[in-house]
Amino acid sequence: MSVDFVVQVIQNGVTTILLVSLPIVGVGLIIGFIISLFQAVTQIQEQTLTFVPKVIGVLLMVAFTSPWIASILIDFTRNLWSNIPYMVR
Repeated sequence: MSVDFVVQVIQNGVTTILLVSLPIVGVGLIIGFIISLFQAVTQIQEQTLTFVPKVIGVLLMVAFTSPWIASILIDFTRNLWSNIPYMVR
């Protein structure tokens, strides 16, 4: 197993993590920004106001993207399993 192969496996893992988490984190970020903007405009400073919409938005995004996330994770896992012979050399 060469250093280039290890770097490639790590790069594929990081890319997969970022690709899978980006939609979910993005929705939480957008919802949080919108609610913060609303709080700044109306001067409502309630800390729990952001919690429920973020949870609902993130859960809906997980529900909508779960088939896509599962396929990406399955492909990544299959790739790792198929490369095991190259890892033990």
